[in-house]
Amino acid sequence: MSQPTATATATVARPVDHVWAVLADHEGMSSWGPGLHVTLDETGDEDRNGVGAVRRISAPGPAPAIVEEIVAFEPGSLLGYRARAGVPFKNYGGEVRLTPVDGGTRIDYAISLDERVPLVEKGAAALVARVLLTALVRASKR
Repeated sequence: MSQPTATATATVARPVDHVWAVLADHEGMSSWGPGLHVTLDETGDEDRNGVGAVRRISAPGPAPAIVEEIVAFEPGSLLGYRARAGVPFKNYGGEVRLTPVDGGTRIDYAISLDERVPLVEKGAAALVARVLLTALVRASKR
């Protein structure tokens, strides 16, 4: 991933393996938000949800589905993706890093994109990182 445009960080009182199980279950993302529907268009090369997997994220409303390819997959520590379609940003991608800490797991959620209008896109990336991190933390607490 290129230099992150925005990063959001949180700690959840759950072990890394639990948070990883939530993060790496692409189809399970359907439970993260109301009306969200996630399917795998393609499975990964060595792991069903790993590098090469392509996920399609549909939400209610007229917006197109977001199609993302998994580009980094290190079980228990790192998941990276890049958008293929459905986002208004050029070279949009995300990287989620999990780190064990006392009492749980630190989650660093980074978003990168080409900044054509830096203030607008940096603000949008920060919002996306915070929303996705909040959803992951909520899902991990279950």
